[in-house]
Amino acid sequence: MSDDFSLYLDLQTIVSSDSIPVQSKMEAWLRQALIIEAESVSLPLDDEYELTIRVVDKEEIRALNDTYRHIDKPTNVLSFPYEDLSFDSPMAIPLEVQLPLLGDIVICHDIVIEEAAAQNKLLEAHWAHMVIHGLLHLKGYDHIEDDEAEIMEALEVKILQQLEIANPYL
Repeated sequence: MSDDFSLYLDLQTIVSSDSIPVQSKMEAWLRQALIIEAESVSLPLDDEYELTIRVVDKEEIRALNDTYRHIDKPTNVLSFPYEDLSFDSPMAIPLEVQLPLLGDIVICHDIVIEEAAAQNKLLEAHWAHMVIHGLLHLKGYDHIEDDEAEIMEALEVKILQQLEIANPYL
């Protein structure tokens, strides 16, 4: 499968830290994830993808988690898939006006740091996992039901393996 597609990442950070991976590293993780995800569902890649990753503190992610999931506590990553509300369904959007927008991923800097330390994971590996996990949510994967979780986690492991990152679920 060709990796000849455009990827536009808007990286926003409200936290200043040397522990946040550089944009080019995140883009490499996203590209690999998009390629492997497309292969896994036997569909071609789109010509371009656009998304935002916002790295925030615990207060911002807590507020988002409370507003959108009604869970009043911070979490490691939230994903907000793009939806064009001007059409009744994605199938109703004419091809000429479809946008390459995937959505937004919000990652809590402090929780990623804490989890990596608590779980004895390499910090960069945990960042990669959170970026990939968030992207898969944007692509429609979930882990609420056990069967969905098995599919999503297996895909995460496969992508991370291609990046030479250990299975985060062991």
